[in-house]
Amino acid sequence: MKAVVFHRYGLPDVLALEEVEKPSPEDDEVLVNVHASCINSWDWELLQGVPFLNRLMAGILKPGKIKILGCDIAGRVEAVGKKVKRFQPGDEVFGDLSSCGWGGFAEYVSAPEKALVLKPACLTFEQAAAVPQAALLALQGLQKGKIQPGKKVLINGAGGGSGTFAIQIAKDIGAEVTAVDSTEKLEIMRSTGADHVIDYTQEDFTKNGQQYDLIFDNAANRSLSDYKRALNPGGVHVMVGGQSFSVLKTMLVSVTGSRKFGLLLHKANKGLDHMIELLEAGKVMPVIDRRYPLSEVADAFRYFGAGHAKGKIVITLENL
Repeated sequence: MKAVVFHRYGLPDVLALEEVEKPSPEDDEVLVNVHASCINSWDWELLQGVPFLNRLMAGILKPGKIKILGCDIAGRVEAVGKKVKRFQPGDEVFGDLSSCGWGGFAEYVSAPEKALVLKPACLTFEQAAAVPQAALLALQGLQKGKIQPGKKVLINGAGGGSGTFAIQIAKDIGAEVTAVDSTEKLEIMRSTGADHVIDYTQEDFTKNGQQYDLIFDNAANRSLSDYKRALNPGGVHVMVGGQSFSVLKTMLVSVTGSRKFGLLLHKANKGLDHMIELLEAGKVMPVIDRRYPLSEVADAFRYFGAGHAKGKIVITLENL
């Protein structure tokens, strides 16, 4: 089968389309013919081997345990192990494989039954592949921040994958949403439901006098004192992405006065059933910026790394 493999850490140039052995499912696994996958920030970090903690999962000096990136997949079941009860060949499934070996940038992947759910009929394979990690980062982060109707929520880095999901989920709950990102992403933030948008190249949300009950932070590009100034007394800051140094600071400082700072530890597929309900009700939909075929995964990573993506970048495999 064809797969995009990397044998050393680095920039997208280290990625190569190769012929590799097609996997066989274990007793509790499902073999999926992958129709679409998706790039997440975790793929970008693993590709480069940063922060160093990621190498404990993939390999210290070079990727060994994980050679094929891509944790979000959507596809059709081709075969099942003898202990699998929930799926059968022909079922359309999707899920996040980050807790069980990755491997989505390939024609086939074997995954534990528990890592997958049936794909809603209302979603294409491409749309489904855009959901698992980004949507659940948004859902879990907003839940950690105890979001409630009528509360003021600021989403920093709102024009990307988890940000566009967070806007929609927060609006469905009934929050007043302020979205922050670059000039080129203002329209996508408005179109997904933000009440207010801020272009960070023109305005500093930590210095405009506004305060929020929750800051959902994809960017982690400000100091804790800046965030403290932008939070109401009793407000909560939840970090779901950012530089490793910022993450470390947030881990060390969980409470500052009446304001709380927390780091979200992503739990793969937790809340996916609830997300499916929102998707089927039309309350949330994935935003897809660009689609790339498997042969152009390196170009997809270059676009992702430049920070221009409005929503998700999908890798398509249906035409192989």
